[in-house]
Amino acid sequence: MNKVLSIVVPAYNEETTITTFFDTVEKVVKLPAGYSIEYWFIDDGSKDKTADVVRRLNAQYPDRVHYVLFSRNFGKEAALYAGLQSAQGDYVAVMDADLQDPPEMLPEMLNGIENDGYDVVGTIRTTREGEPPIRSFFAELFYKLINRISSTPMPSGVRDYRLMTRQVVDAILSLAERNRFSKGLFSWVGFNTKYLEYKNIDRTAGSSSWSFGKLFAYSIEGIVSFSVVPLAIVSVLGIAIALLSAIAIAFIILRKVLYGGSVDGWASLVSVILFMSGIQLTSLGIVGEYISKIYLEIKNRPIYIAKESK
Repeated sequence: MNKVLSIVVPAYNEETTITTFFDTVEKVVKLPAGYSIEYWFIDDGSKDKTADVVRRLNAQYPDRVHYVLFSRNFGKEAALYAGLQSAQGDYVAVMDADLQDPPEMLPEMLNGIENDGYDVVGTIRTTREGEPPIRSFFAELFYKLINRISSTPMPSGVRDYRLMTRQVVDAILSLAERNRFSKGLFSWVGFNTKYLEYKNIDRTAGSSSWSFGKLFAYSIEGIVSFSVVPLAIVSVLGIAIALLSAIAIAFIILRKVLYGGSVDGWASLVSVILFMSGIQLTSLGIVGEYISKIYLEIKNRPIYIAKESK
């Protein structure tokens, strides 16, 4: 019986890369007999002509190329979720449209599942050549931090690019939370996973929509989604400051009893007040971040809204 490999491709302003991506995959991916490929392009509210490009591909290959068009930009995580929901294949691959995920690795990934007994074959980028040094530095810092404070392991350089069995995809879809961090979700569901390594590849065209600010916000999303350690740090910090304050109060009272009045120190007092205010605001910000996620979850809004699919 023919087996289907679904390729999920989130796309935002990728009109210059979609056709090249499709043609490249068709050219370089040679699957064994008895396998076929279907494509699911998820247009995440693009402002360019990405939607027109995927419509044209669908008109040319209606049985193999499918798409979902969002009503607006919901973000890559929503696009990934929509793609996994839509994909019908026995195996599902997640790839970027810019060809930074080398499609020639797909046969090896499929072999890892079919012949080596893995449920997931993922990928890890071993170099970051071509990236701004500051972005690489903070990316490495994020992985070191998240692996220290979270029980869900995330290898440094891990990509969303992976091939999964239907069982793994169904497990991920069962996690219907709105605040999604797929790298963590992929790891959290478990299953027998193998990673393949490759060197960084530049985009085929266009530019990335991921600014430093967006990546920073995304990293905060990952930390909040997969660790409560920041809340524990706030609690420990509060207790430590309370103890120090109690010691300081006892010292002031004792000095007053033994030596009389104390020397005025307005500058030091103001410095302490400002320091404590900063600690309080930071603590409130951390707690507020967690509360905001709860607030968004209990609204139970849909993860995305599709205006067209085919």
